[in-house]
Amino acid sequence: MRVAQIMAGAPAGGAELFFERLSIALARVGDEVLPVIRRNAARAERLRAAGLSPVELGFGGMLDIGTRPRLTRALRRFRPRVAVAWMGRAASMAPTGEWVLLGRLGGTYDLSRFRRCDHLVANTRGLVAWITGQGWPAARAHYLPNFAPDSGAATPTDRGSLGVPGGAKLVLALGRLHRNKGFDVLIQAMARLPVAHLAIAGEGPEREALMELARRQHVEDRVHFLGWRQDTAALLAAAHVLVCSSRAEPLGNVIIEAWVAGCPVVAAAADGPRELITPEVNGELVPVEDAQALAEAIGSVLDDPGRAASLAAAGRVRYETEFAEEQVLARWQSFLGSVEKP
Repeated sequence: MRVAQIMAGAPAGGAELFFERLSIALARVGDEVLPVIRRNAARAERLRAAGLSPVELGFGGMLDIGTRPRLTRALRRFRPRVAVAWMGRAASMAPTGEWVLLGRLGGTYDLSRFRRCDHLVANTRGLVAWITGQGWPAARAHYLPNFAPDSGAATPTDRGSLGVPGGAKLVLALGRLHRNKGFDVLIQAMARLPVAHLAIAGEGPEREALMELARRQHVEDRVHFLGWRQDTAALLAAAHVLVCSSRAEPLGNVIIEAWVAGCPVVAAAADGPRELITPEVNGELVPVEDAQALAEAIGSVLDDPGRAASLAAAGRVRYETEFAEEQVLARWQSFLGSVEKP
């Protein structure tokens, strides 16, 4: 099967990460995959290292008159059965043709940018309901989950290398430093957890504001900004709890990755975490933007290793049931091989 994957997103992010994972996995099981990406040397190198030959285009703004014709030529040469356009920018530039054009959504995007798509795919059931609620035909809206790879037990990152004392409890957060991620709420929660340290792995426009907030909250010696990291599994293996503090979170890939690693999860009850987590079974949910409730939930997990282990074990079961690579990849392959133009 020939599949084109079109990604015009940022250098890093949840959708971008899963785009790479899915492209590489489809190729590994024998499909012919053409990744078309916004110019990014690191992403192109990762795809080439997996044996793929990415096409790099500009995917710029209104003055970019070159990307659309180049993308059209690339697809006509490749002749895919299906072309998957990831998020709004790629969908708005993707041409129609002999191929089935899919728009893949990981959030409540402007559906007008997907108007040429034959079908839409979302990574949560809640998003599918939102899409059909906007008037999109239900027969052309589909749920296909993300997967997280299970590469076995990772060697924990040395906490000393993060600036964390050996005996301290480690709270981990992962994601772009953006207001939506609610890291400001998490830093406020850390002021109520005097024995714990927080490591935030990510980069983004809120970095300076978050560092200043940590100073104002007098926790700057216990909040560690790690920048972008590729060793997510090792960080999770070193952590006592993973916190997803997002104000808005359509899915929450980090929750699935924590379940893989056997790390308990505390999350704010945004749309994605509410769909993933059964409270007090495979994680803890607290109200969005409630620093006190977040601190109490984190503290309850840190203070009770048995309870933490139980939450992590149940999370692992949920992962194996719905988000393991083999079964999710099989679902994607079956869908891509059977979907037809309406």
